[in-house]
Amino acid sequence: MKLSQLPVKEYAESYFPYINALGEITLIEELEISLHDFIHFVQNIPMDKFDYRYAEGKWTIKEIIQHIIDTERIFAYRALRISRNDKTPLPGFDENEYIINTAANNRGLQDLLTEFSAVRHSNIFLFKSLSVEQLERTGIASNAGVSVRAIGFIMIGHQKHHQKVFEERYL
Repeated sequence: MKLSQLPVKEYAESYFPYINALGEITLIEELEISLHDFIHFVQNIPMDKFDYRYAEGKWTIKEIIQHIIDTERIFAYRALRISRNDKTPLPGFDENEYIINTAANNRGLQDLLTEFSAVRHSNIFLFKSLSVEQLERTGIASNAGVSVRAIGFIMIGHQKHHQKVFEERYL
């Protein structure tokens, strides 16, 4: 499925920046490509930058990687529930509370990247397993309508957004 086939009505306005920055991509292919691009990008960051904060109260690169992992897990859970035709509205989450309750800065970089890779590979299998009908299903998450296929593109856009933040504010 190509991004150009995704109607704007299938995701909340708050996700427009993530989606609009993607260009013309195919969902499964880009889930795979962006995984490898991200790992390669992060492995080339100087080691002294991983615990750096560009301002008081901002997250470190390790914390952002953990945030990407946590968020991708939550998005996948939403995609699974909605794809299975579960009509239960799904709650949002407080990303700041999640980071406070991790030990991301005590983890090794390779450990974080291995976990990200495992989560992304699991999500690739999830999205590959879904029929067109399941990908087009919609539900409510964080008080807004969203389709399963939109969630996949949001995962990619969210990761790329943070990679851009690394480039602009950390390196």
